[in-house]
Amino acid sequence: MDIIRAIEQQQIRQDLPQFNVGDNVKVYYRIKEGDRERSQVFQGDVISRHGAGNRETFTVRKISFSIGVERTFPVNSPKIEKIEVTRHGRVRRAKLYYLRDRVGKAARIREKGF
Repeated sequence: MDIIRAIEQQQIRQDLPQFNVGDNVKVYYRIKEGDRERSQVFQGDVISRHGAGNRETFTVRKISFSIGVERTFPVNSPKIEKIEVTRHGRVRRAKLYYLRDRVGKAARIREKGF
């Protein structure tokens, strides 16, 4: 068991910023199209974080042409170029699944005042 933990610890990324549920983030994700590779930005609110260690994932939700789009990313994936936190949100829950039922201004997250 210690061998597995040691291998997982080597794969955990240290260069990513600290972000929580409710934050608005830009995820720069590498996409391979044929023999070319490009970076695509997915910007939205983090609605959940799941797991721990090497298997940790986070779900980002955005509204695109009045349709909600969610995407789940592995935190320690080598395909993630970088993550930028654009806003820190003030929330009182660990999972923001209730935003799926909200539309317009009701789906906003308040900004955290430091």
